[in-house]
Amino acid sequence: MNDILYGIFDWIKQDYKSYRVRFLLEIIAWAISIGCSITMATTVPNPPLLILYPIWILGCAIYAWCAYSRRSFGMLANYILLVSIDTVGLIRMLSN
Repeated sequence: MNDILYGIFDWIKQDYKSYRVRFLLEIIAWAISIGCSITMATTVPNPPLLILYPIWILGCAIYAWCAYSRRSFGMLANYILLVSIDTVGLIRMLSN
């Protein structure tokens, strides 16, 4: 078990050393997604979507850039799709 944990922490340390900006942006994007999720959960049935939607889209866009810098096509495609869907949703919400 300790070998597994050591391997994970070593991988995190190497990731941080190899590309610090990306590592920090991924932490920020993770914090954005957790913050949006907690806010949604605690404000149901009337979450502040006009505030949360743009923040969520920003987090997904950050994740998309990070995926691009990692050369991860699957994650890049996923986050581009999320940014696209959520941007259309925000535009539709603002137009109504």
